[in-house]
Amino acid sequence: MTDTSTALVETPEVADTPAAIEKVSIIISKGSLEEIYPGLIMANGARAEGIDVNVFFTFFGLDAVHKKRNEHIKVATVGNPGLHIPTWAGGLPGVSALMTKYMEHQIEGLDIPDIPEFVQMISDTGAGLYGCLASVDLFGLERDDLIDELDGIITVGEFYEMAAGGQIIFT
Repeated sequence: MTDTSTALVETPEVADTPAAIEKVSIIISKGSLEEIYPGLIMANGARAEGIDVNVFFTFFGLDAVHKKRNEHIKVATVGNPGLHIPTWAGGLPGVSALMTKYMEHQIEGLDIPDIPEFVQMISDTGAGLYGCLASVDLFGLERDDLIDELDGIITVGEFYEMAAGGQIIFT
């Protein structure tokens, strides 16, 4: 006699897949070319993926949204281990300007916009752009010193309220 019963086949438990990121808040705190671009690239990439984005500019990161400074961001050459040059060489006259021109050329070759245009593009995607009130006060800035695309100047507490439920990236 043939056994026609169906054997129970045990399947391995499937691990829960993590939930997709729906919101990210990016803090840009440094004012050099190699510190601002990563935050902008992350913000732009997140928006391209449909992720809600808020960018918080604090301390020298405010230079990225400062009307008179955002077109003059330079590469930090003194003490920058990524350049693989001695610290003393980074301080020589013209080294920062040379490295900045080189990096700008490389960035342009990758068809990445300059900082003012990139910030404008990110704003146009619906990302929120915010300045840090404490940093604005610290540096004696006024709202008129900052680009029009900035959605507001907010406190750290307000930033955390916006960031609630999402990921925070500090660049």
